[in-house]
Amino acid sequence: MAKRLTSIILIAMVLGVVVGYITNQLVGADKAQAKDIAGYFHLLADIFLHLIKMIIAPLVFATLVSGIAHMGDSAALGRIGGRALLWFITASLISLSLGLVFVNFFEPGVGLDLVRSGADSGVDTKALNFRDFVLHIFPTSMVEAMASNAILQIVVFSLFVGVALTAIGERGKPIVAVVEALVDLMLQITGYVMKVAPLAVFGAIASVVTVQGLGVLVTFGQLIGEFYLGLATLWLILGFAGFLVLGKRIFRLARYIREPLLIAYSTASSEAAYPKLLEQLDRFGVPRRISSFVLPLGYSFNLDGSMMYAAFATVFIAQAYGIDLPMSTQITILLVLMITSKGIAAVPRASLVVVAATLAQFDLPVEGVAFILAIDQFLDMGRTATNVVGNAVATAVVTKWEGMLEVEEPDYVEPPHAPAHTAAAGAAGLDLAADMVEDGRKG
Repeated sequence: MAKRLTSIILIAMVLGVVVGYITNQLVGADKAQAKDIAGYFHLLADIFLHLIKMIIAPLVFATLVSGIAHMGDSAALGRIGGRALLWFITASLISLSLGLVFVNFFEPGVGLDLVRSGADSGVDTKALNFRDFVLHIFPTSMVEAMASNAILQIVVFSLFVGVALTAIGERGKPIVAVVEALVDLMLQITGYVMKVAPLAVFGAIASVVTVQGLGVLVTFGQLIGEFYLGLATLWLILGFAGFLVLGKRIFRLARYIREPLLIAYSTASSEAAYPKLLEQLDRFGVPRRISSFVLPLGYSFNLDGSMMYAAFATVFIAQAYGIDLPMSTQITILLVLMITSKGIAAVPRASLVVVAATLAQFDLPVEGVAFILAIDQFLDMGRTATNVVGNAVATAVVTKWEGMLEVEEPDYVEPPHAPAHTAAAGAAGLDLAADMVEDGRKG
């Protein structure tokens, strides 16, 4: 079933390009009509993203509370969090440094000779403020945090609930049982929502190509190619780091995360890939009590692709305007991005906001952001997929460090001589969800 869905998503991507190109050729001259048609194509992706946002908050809350309650040890929780943050910080430095290395080596902006006009970039840099970000972490209302899908706030509230349930012991058992049932329910709903993914992929790709056409890939091909080469190098580094800890199982992990990668790439949304990534990490052997804690943290603090993009785009814009940045200034930019990029999870058009805010801070032309807006969708697709890779590797590595990485699920749902409870789950069509719940109870 997993291979079939992957194939369907790939076919949907190709069809999206073909249909988008044909539509662009037919109505591309009329920009207003092209945008109107593209809007209807994107309706499929919008519906999918709405459905994903519908399940994100209860899924994160239920899995995180259940995981902490089963962990039963606040010291273990602190140790896992510390190891995760250590990985996140190291990966952040590598991502930012790699972005600076590639943009200085290829110099994609040199020779463009853009003229500084002082025009508005169209990006609200006020949305990025470190004080407001820190304050944003702590929710004033659980309902508001759930309604706005504020992942960090949901994580904080879930931590309090999970630790408190552990502290009250037996009296909290009924609530834990309800939370476990909620996990089952949300996983079942997730399965329904994922059936819409191929349509969303088709709509997202067709929409972009209808408006931009294939020509945008040629016009900005150099920038896109060099940035994607940097992302590929980052993937290799993350894969090698994962190999040092996981051994040959890193290749199995790569196979398991194909679907969330395709979803993230085609929709340019990390949220869209979250439920499927959580499910695939379960199959790989990561206990739910680990993935439900580390993965939400990674979505806020470990955006490797976005951080590399921020460093790459900032220096690229300086090059495009003929501004020479000494290495000392670039290192300072790197350190600033190291901090500011941690607040981008709750900000719309997050990476562009970080770039615009950094440009303003160093008195660089903020309007340069508008120059890369034409291809930002394609760049966003790559950096979003990279974020998924980084968080998948980070979660698996932290699990291995804890000595809790289990044997992954077999390729066949119902192998010969399968235990009775597995066969029953397969007959009910809920084998995956049942196994994950069983894992949680054993934990």
